[in-house]
Amino acid sequence: MAEAIQIQVNGEQRSCRADATVGDLLRELAVKTERVAVELNLEILDRKDFDHRSLKPGDRVEILSFIGGGAEELRH
Repeated sequence: MAEAIQIQVNGEQRSCRADATVGDLLRELAVKTERVAVELNLEILDRKDFDHRSLKPGDRVEILSFIGGGAEELRH
């Protein structure tokens, strides 16, 4: 197994494999990629890049989930 590195995910320290990608991290966290945005060191990533962007020691990852819904109609 690859050596572990320390990264920050949504403000919390976390260990991950030294050879992990953003996609690996999302799978480890059981995050479905269809409804999330991922920011890596203040850069918003395109979903197609998740499996190609390697994580490095000290990286800061923010994972934002989108929640569906609509506005409730107001009745007078």
